Amino acid sequence: MWKTFGVTSEPGRGTAAQDIVSALAEAGHRLTGARRDLIDLILTRDGTFDSSDLIVDARRRGIPAARATIFRTIEVLVDLGALERIDLPGGEHSYVRCEVGRHHHHLVCTGCQRSVDLEELGMGPIMVEVARRTGYRIDRHRVELYGLCPTCQAREDA
Repeated sequence: MWKTFGVTSEPGRGTAAQDIVSALAEAGHRLTGARRDLIDLILTRDGTFDSSDLIVDARRRGIPAARATIFRTIEVLVDLGALERIDLPGGEHSYVRCEVGRHHHHLVCTGCQRSVDLEELGMGPIMVEVARRTGYRIDRHRVELYGLCPTCQAREDA
C-alpha cells in the first residue's frame, strides 16, 4: 500500500496518483491545483461514476473546480487511460478508474455500480484465442459484462 495525495491505494488496484501525474507530464499537460484535487477525488471513488457524481463530490468537498474543468479533466484522464468510459445497458455512460496504460475489461454491478477487472479472471487469453480461431488481427476491442454482485443479490433477497 502507498499513500498519494492523501489517498491510500493498493498496488494493482486502480491508478496511483503518481502514475497519473507522470502520464500528465509525459503528455504535456499541466498539473493545476484543481486537476490535482480532482485526481485525488477520483482515487477515492469505488466503482463507476459519472460527471455529475464528480461535480457533486467536488462541491461537497469544497473543491473550487468549474464544471468545464471537471469535464476537461475527465476527458484528459480518459485519453491517458487513467479512466475508462463504460457504456451502461440503458444507454447512459459512466467512468471507472484504471491503471494507466493497461487495457482491461470490466464486470459492472447493475445495482451498486462497483466493477471487477476481468483480466484477473482470464479474459486476456480468451481474446488471444478469439484471434487465433477466427484469423482476425484484433486492432481494438471492448468487453463489458453486467450483472448483480453478491451483495446486491443478498439485498434483493432480503
